[in-house]
Amino acid sequence: EIVEAASDIDDADLIPVEECMIAITTNGYIKRTSVDTYKIQNRGGKGVKGMTLNSDDIIDQAITMSSHDDLLLFTNFGKVYRIKGFNVPAASRISKGIPVVNLLNMSPNEKVRALVDVVPGPELEDKFMFFVTKSGLVKRVPMGEFLSIRQSGKIAISLREDDELFGAQLTNGHDEIIIGGSNGKAIRFNEDDVRPMGRNAAGVKGFNTDGSVVVGMATDKMGGYILSVTEKGYGKKTALEEYRMTKRGAKGVSTVNITDKNGPLMCLRAVYGDED
Repeated sequence: EIVEAASDIDDADLIPVEECMIAITTNGYIKRTSVDTYKIQNRGGKGVKGMTLNSDDIIDQAITMSSHDDLLLFTNFGKVYRIKGFNVPAASRISKGIPVVNLLNMSPNEKVRALVDVVPGPELEDKFMFFVTKSGLVKRVPMGEFLSIRQSGKIAISLREDDELFGAQLTNGHDEIIIGGSNGKAIRFNEDDVRPMGRNAAGVKGFNTDGSVVVGMATDKMGGYILSVTEKGYGKKTALEEYRMTKRGAKGVSTVNITDKNGPLMCLRAVYGDED
């Protein structure tokens, strides 16, 4: 029997909840794939093709999340956009994805710098968004500021003229922040050193880049080791304890010895040591 009734099904109810990987390239192509697509390999393996790329394009970031979580996208202009994971079109492992400007109302030259997975719920009220700019300025904003974001995005941090947002990270209010520069130095300080601010604030000095630029940020909750990778493919893993705690604004300690052989520091991440 077919009866007339008000529909209480929305689009989200029809989409399966699954773990997925969202990847974005430096040229701004984004796609969603199922986590099951990638098989585990040994160190030194060639890897499986994760994305078809244009000749001048590389994968910039990839995160795993549930398809029903909120995805916050922070851009180099200091803006934030918000979409559901399932709003990123699903694609096969070898497809190129779609330009992110097709999903978001972005300006020319605006690039996504950070993908943050947010699980909606009351526990978000005690969390913060921690920002780092290319020139080493930092800022901490209560998560409540990002619960409602309209289609055109929202200002997350006010930037100086020659600066841009490097990255953003969800924190608990008492995390330790590690920031690395291309000069091979890294600083470790407590996020309590940075008082919470409103969205329009410009932030405070977090890392004295000493003429270099910020190339990595991490928190102690992301792992007990710091992985450093240089431009010419040299990598090393160092225990977090070896980085002494300082106050924000210092030049930091040496994390990798920069030489002509290994090149400047390109990336710094926190790892547990058993990840792929």
